[in-house]
Amino acid sequence: MPSQLPTVVILCGGRGTRLRERTETVPKALVEIGGRPILWHVIGIYAAHGFDRFLLATGYLGGMVEEFVAAEGWPEGVEVECVDTGLDTPTGGRIARLGERLAGEPFCVTYADGVADVDLDALLDSHRESGTLATVTVVRPHLQWGVAEIGDDDRVAGFVEKPRSEHWINGGFLCCEPGILDYIEEESVLEREPLERLAAAGQLHAFRHEGFWDCMDTYKDAVVLNDLWAAGEQPWTGWPPPTPSGRISLGITGTTTTAAAGRERA
Repeated sequence: MPSQLPTVVILCGGRGTRLRERTETVPKALVEIGGRPILWHVIGIYAAHGFDRFLLATGYLGGMVEEFVAAEGWPEGVEVECVDTGLDTPTGGRIARLGERLAGEPFCVTYADGVADVDLDALLDSHRESGTLATVTVVRPHLQWGVAEIGDDDRVAGFVEKPRSEHWINGGFLCCEPGILDYIEEESVLEREPLERLAAAGQLHAFRHEGFWDCMDTYKDAVVLNDLWAAGEQPWTGWPPPTPSGRISLGITGTTTTAAAGRERA
């Protein structure tokens, strides 16, 4: 029987220009962590919490994503469907184009480039209790640079290496009511007018996540996430990597990409 948990929309149609070292030939969603596409990890985070229906909003090099989905041996009960939402469609527009498939039911949205140890059960509970049309998971990322501590006399007291930001940002992992579609148009960038209008209307709730979160935005980010996996220290939840046959090889080390038969964000 289906889990009755919301459908998960994963935005994986963008060009990933800040990860150009890989995304000129491979869609960002298929750049690997530990030998598996980051998209596989994102699906695993949700599947580990019982979510079983996934709609992938594809675009740039979407055919490769479809080939991966078709070739992958998903666990029993997990349904993964690719929907071509256009080559250059913005994030909000991709969601708008899935409206009919969402069938007027609540749904979740996230990006195909972010992993975290988010408590999705607590996120859903928080969203339902808020009574709002949407809940966004907010995080405080670590800064890329060290920070100088300066006294009133302008003397440098010391340095803090890559501290955590004092500000909260959109970390993905959204929960949405069908009414959010009234705020989204074909040309909408989700992170701009739709979320801003929801916030102005008091219809956007924040779920604060203090645990691990990282986004594969650049080649450096990809290296960091792969190093965590190689060390056996991957903090995000999900399923353990299987050893499937006929898989797609999409490493970040410059190897040839072969498909088996069978903030804009991503």
